[in-house]
Amino acid sequence: MPRTVTTGIDGSRESLAAVEWAAGEASRRRLPLRLLHVRDASPGIRASFGHTERSLWPDGGPQAALEALRARHPGLEVTTDDVPGTPAEILCAAGKDQELLVLGSRGLGRLAGFLLGSVSLSVIARSTAPVVLVRAEDSSSSREGPPSGDVVVGLDTSQACDAVLEFAFAYAEQHGVALRALHSWQRPPVYLGDPTGAMLSVQTDLATVTSEVLTEALTPWREKFPTVAVTEHCRLGHPAHDLVEASLDAGLLVVGRRKRRAGVGPHIGSVAHAVLHHSVTAVAVVPHA
Repeated sequence: MPRTVTTGIDGSRESLAAVEWAAGEASRRRLPLRLLHVRDASPGIRASFGHTERSLWPDGGPQAALEALRARHPGLEVTTDDVPGTPAEILCAAGKDQELLVLGSRGLGRLAGFLLGSVSLSVIARSTAPVVLVRAEDSSSSREGPPSGDVVVGLDTSQACDAVLEFAFAYAEQHGVALRALHSWQRPPVYLGDPTGAMLSVQTDLATVTSEVLTEALTPWREKFPTVAVTEHCRLGHPAHDLVEASLDAGLLVVGRRKRRAGVGPHIGSVAHAVLHHSVTAVAVVPHA
């Protein structure tokens, strides 16, 4: 099966924003776009594409919206599927071995992040494909594709992050934007109990080593994507806070999520969870080993 960009759709303003974002991305990547509507078949849920949902579509309903989408993105191959089942399970299955899974979410305000429902959290935690969460404010009929601005990628240099870096560099190259690589580190507890400052030089050495590790991690990707302008930011601070701050003028925020083979419930990591709740721009969560 060819790789696609897939987006969940239900006619809400949030899902329509995701569709527009996904359409722009599929066009750039020259990939088909799949619009997937899941009719929730859970007990007690009416499995129908009912009047409430239809009323959220622009005039003319789903077919008119589809035709308008094709008109805005000529040459884009668009397929639609209407599938019964549990939304999180169907969306995760749809994203398997695919290029990208795009979801919409209601923003919590101009300076706050996403309103995350159980479906979004479950999909982000379980998907084998990168998941992009798009705010309704991130897309409009007057703008095609994702918003402008640098790509900001958050890195934990203590673990392998090749999948995260490959996604971020490829996205930056495709969109002709710069990339900011951000690594935030914190003082070991022993430094906090040193009121004399005797360990200041050791801390300085630690900052230098940490910066060197970041440079080393980025070097092969700079060589693979030579047209991407890269800036490195290695700072003393908290990763979630620094990434949220960086999202203020970013076009896309990219973070990683460790693949978990066991465990109960949706787990996406504390940094990714905080970023999703507070980022003011679209966020890509990339699973990695």
